Parts: sequence; C-alpha cells; structure tokens
Amino acid sequence: MTPAPIATTVPRHFLQLSDWTTAQLSDLLELAAQLKHELRETGHNAPLLAGKTLACIFEKPSLRTRVSFSAGMTQLGGSALTLRSDELGFDERESTEDITRVMSGMVDGIMMRTYGQEKLERIARSSDVPIINGLTDLCHPCQALADALTLQEHFGTLSGLKIAWVGDGNNVARSLAVMAGRLGMGFTVATPPGYQLPPEDIRRIESQCPGLKINETDNPKQAVKDADCIVTDTWVSMGQEAEKAKRVTEFAGFCVDESLLAAAPARAVVLHCLPAYRGYEISAGVMESARSLVFQEAHNRLHAQKAILVRLLA
Repeated sequence: MTPAPIATTVPRHFLQLSDWTTAQLSDLLELAAQLKHELRETGHNAPLLAGKTLACIFEKPSLRTRVSFSAGMTQLGGSALTLRSDELGFDERESTEDITRVMSGMVDGIMMRTYGQEKLERIARSSDVPIINGLTDLCHPCQALADALTLQEHFGTLSGLKIAWVGDGNNVARSLAVMAGRLGMGFTVATPPGYQLPPEDIRRIESQCPGLKINETDNPKQAVKDADCIVTDTWVSMGQEAEKAKRVTEFAGFCVDESLLAAAPARAVVLHCLPAYRGYEISAGVMESARSLVFQEAHNRLHAQKAILVRLLA
C-alpha cells in the first residue's frame, strides 16, 4: 500500500500527544487501520521503511513496547536495534548530547523508554532524526493511540464516547485524557484521595484540548455509570515497588471487578495497558470476559506504532 499523504505537516517527533493536532492523530488512526488490514489480508505490509533503522533505547523493562517496535520495523521492511541505557552511559561515558548526535548520524529514528520526560526532550533537541516516546513518567502516547484504535474498531467512531479511568492518576491517564480531548471523547477519572491527577496537569490538559472537561471523583461506581469504556492500570508502577502494601490498602474498592462492571452500561468495554495484576486493579473474571478488549488493545500497539513510524520515517 501507499499511504495517502497527510494534509498538514507532521511534527518532527512523537514526544507527547499535545504536540499533534486532531487531524494528525486522526490520520495516524486511519493509517494504523489500513496497515492492520493490509497485514491481515495479504500476510505482509508494503516495505515502506526499507533500508531504515530504528534504535530502541530502554531504561525501563519492556514487553509490548520492545516487541511491537521491533516487529513493526521488520514488517515495514526496516530493522530495529535494541540498546540498554547502561550500555550507552548517558552523562557517564559521554554526554547525552554527544551520544544523541552520534546515533542520529547512523540511524533513521530513535525510540526511548525512560523515566523523566526532560531527558527525552533533551535528546530531541540534540537529534537530527525523529524521537519517539516509548514511555516516560509524564506520559505514554503510544499506549493512548493504541487504546483509541481499539475503541474505534469496536464502536466504529470515537466522537461522543465516554471514558472512565479507575485507579491511579498516572502517565497513561494523562495521555488518555489528551487523546480524549483531541478526538471528542469525554473523560472521567476516579482515584483514591491522594492519587488524583495533579491540578496543574488537569489545567494544562484542558488548556491543550479546548472543550474537554476532566471530571474527577473518588467513587468508581459514579465514574462508570454512563461510561462506554472503563480503563485501569496497575496500582504499583515501575519505581513504586516499595509502596506496594500502602497502595494496595489505599486502592481498596477501586478494582475493576464484576460488581463495578455491573454498575456500568451493558455496552461498556474494559481496557488495561498491561501488565495486569489480577485480583488487584482488575479481576480475573473481567479480564477474561467478553467485554474485555485488553489483548486486542495490546496487539494494537503494533499497528498504531507502525503508523507513527511510517509518518516519521518514511
């Protein structure tokens, strides 16, 4: 296939969703759907990235991000190489800027999964090639794009859908809120006291997405009562392991289980970005139910990220 050209200039990098317009994000979703259909119908994708190389840098463990970017580059005719940050020695063996300038003269793009958004922005300022955010503590734009693709496949449209986030006000919640605002969806977040999205994040996201009003509550059943989609994530993210016992206690009542699902409309589906800890933030029964799109969502990481790669590298 030859993807249709996008009508507007695409940003140089994919660092956070707020850098991309509604039209640009809609284009990514359309392209992702085309690439997925092509792969299913023909068994392969056109080699749109033949001869291209993506460097994948990991400071955090990874399953879906690593496999999807590597497989995606292969399916598009390119290649991916995986690097651990301890091999590169950012600001130890060499400065971050020097490492970035060397790499960007040898590869066609860099994907990084790291902690601070500031580090990714610093790399982007030094790079001559596109930088893709595979996850930071601030946001997870690739995940939000895959979630939107999953909902679009299921409902046929995104406009007017209502998303209920149940759990921790974390990086995935921030990206999903921006995606909802960009694509005309409502967004409600239910968190225990002390785990809300910071007020400055809510102000920033609402200013970036005119028309979006993020609804907040500490009552999960109130949050899901008119939801089309219920989304959750682990209560204990990477780097928070020491807080596990405390968090498990304070998140009591926030499990997406059969009781919570019964409080939602019959049309409501469930998403979880994985890894899932069954019996904590989601029950095994809900995870395996017909209303769970969790594994379709995980598989869509591949197709959504291929669209990003094509738009940035092709």
